[in-house]
Amino acid sequence: MERRELDFAEAVREAIKQEMQRDSRIIIFGEDVGYFGGLFGCTKGLQQEFGEERVRDTPISEAAIIGTAIGAALTGLRPIAEIEFIDFIGCGMDQVFNQLAKMRYMSGGQLKLPVVIRTPCGSRYPIACGAAQHSQCLEAWFIHTPGLKVVIPSTPYDAKGLLISSIRDDDPVLFIEHKFQYYARRQPWIRERYPKLIEYVPQEPYTIPLGKADVKRDGEDVTVIATMMMVHKSLRVSEALEKEGISVEVIDPRTLVPLDKDTIIKSVKKTGRVIIITEENLTGSVASEILSIIVENAFDYLDAPIKRVCAPDVPIPYSPVLEREVIPQEEDIEIAIKQMVGV
Repeated sequence: MERRELDFAEAVREAIKQEMQRDSRIIIFGEDVGYFGGLFGCTKGLQQEFGEERVRDTPISEAAIIGTAIGAALTGLRPIAEIEFIDFIGCGMDQVFNQLAKMRYMSGGQLKLPVVIRTPCGSRYPIACGAAQHSQCLEAWFIHTPGLKVVIPSTPYDAKGLLISSIRDDDPVLFIEHKFQYYARRQPWIRERYPKLIEYVPQEPYTIPLGKADVKRDGEDVTVIATMMMVHKSLRVSEALEKEGISVEVIDPRTLVPLDKDTIIKSVKKTGRVIIITEENLTGSVASEILSIIVENAFDYLDAPIKRVCAPDVPIPYSPVLEREVIPQEEDIEIAIKQMVGV
């Protein structure tokens, strides 16, 4: 029997559906999540199955969406709040970092806020150009917020398992999904180029622990730590470089808070060379934080300075030509690896 395969949006939808079937306290709401089924199809059919009470369309107000999720959680529900683009989460930022992230701590553990905020990030080039206000990777904002967990899956298998774990967690979780990962089913060339964007996903519910990185590829010469779409680009480059005798280990952190420092440090000690690849702007980035952790814990094992491959500190341009220049591409990754190993 042929194994079924899901794309990223299908895996997210299945995780939500199975958890809603399991627990009647789980609700989901946000802009266009109900009748329309979500801008990227992640909630398609859920309102028809669970009704308008549990799958609700909301006004365009991020502050209202997140504030409602906080109130719902405090009354015993387990809400999933969707922010249609991470770029607009700033409109509800006080709710996120001053209320949601702090209430359990400030109440001495008496209050629980099992809220999942789902939100897409990143560039869709060359599918579409979203310009400066619909293309950002802002995960670094949130790792600086104690009390908030941050999850960044890169594959359908990881998305389902991590989302189920996030929904069952009693702490608030920001679940970030890269927009380009939704398109593999609709654009066959994407799957051909990045085959793990459609993959086998077990039908039964399963969990992946938060705080456990995944070694996507074993290697000996250099460690690449990559997030979201950069994982797929790094894997493609690594496979090509293997033919040139360069062995690359690719690590996907999968969650930023908690972060699996042990897996990262273990790989660094093995290879002695590290490149950190993210789509976010360079300054104050997740890449910078991971670099600091490595320096603090494995400096003596490094055979070369650590490299970061990130977007430059500019807004994302609308022009396709300029957007391509800003977003890290496979050739940028290849150049960094070859420089690292002295080729």
